[in-house]
Amino acid sequence: MNAVLANTWTFTIKELRSFFNSAVAYVILTLFLFITGWFFASNLFLANQADLRDIFGAIVPMILLFFVPAITMRMIAEEKKSGTIELLVTLPVRDVEIVLGKYLAALILLGSALALTFAYPLTISLLGSPDHGALVGGYLGLFLMGAAYLAIGLFTSGLTPNQIVAFITGFVIIFVLFMLDKVIVVFPATIASILEYISVGYHLENLARGVIDSRDVLYYLSLIGLFLFLAVRSLESRKWR
Repeated sequence: MNAVLANTWTFTIKELRSFFNSAVAYVILTLFLFITGWFFASNLFLANQADLRDIFGAIVPMILLFFVPAITMRMIAEEKKSGTIELLVTLPVRDVEIVLGKYLAALILLGSALALTFAYPLTISLLGSPDHGALVGGYLGLFLMGAAYLAIGLFTSGLTPNQIVAFITGFVIIFVLFMLDKVIVVFPATIASILEYISVGYHLENLARGVIDSRDVLYYLSLIGLFLFLAVRSLESRKWR
């Protein structure tokens, strides 16, 4: 068990260094803060809305649609393209340790991006009395949604050595899951209820209201577990060729 944790953390550190030794992390964090900051300031000063409902419910989820595939598209695809993934086979590590290590690094980057926005609720708290339950639920929902997107992106990155293909595939899967509850009006009630539950947006809305339901948390954890499992299987597929 200790060896598994050590190997996983080694890959996490390696991936974090890759992020921060290049411009990737800085560009992503800067753009993320600029876009969210712009909409926050617009709501606060132009629309006179001292809340984060638009940030939690629309702005950040839309940003994550593009940012998460951009973070994950290179994580395994680049290893495959450069051939370094074959070198990992000679090391005493398992595929699950590689996937978890890379996933944890991406999760730390996501957490850092969200943590940098804590200035927004602090500002609102100074101006009024916000619903702290909604704030906690909103951040939890965004983190879980982003974590699920990262698992999907890591899976698609493992399917191909082409980063652009990995980005597009990841974006399409995430976009479909995001849009499911937006198109349920054209389906019969039985199918609509199923599609609504599968949608990531439906569960985020529940959490953003401050209602932390174990079913919503379990949904995201199940989605993360499924796509991390698929990511490991996609990495293992090289052994079958």
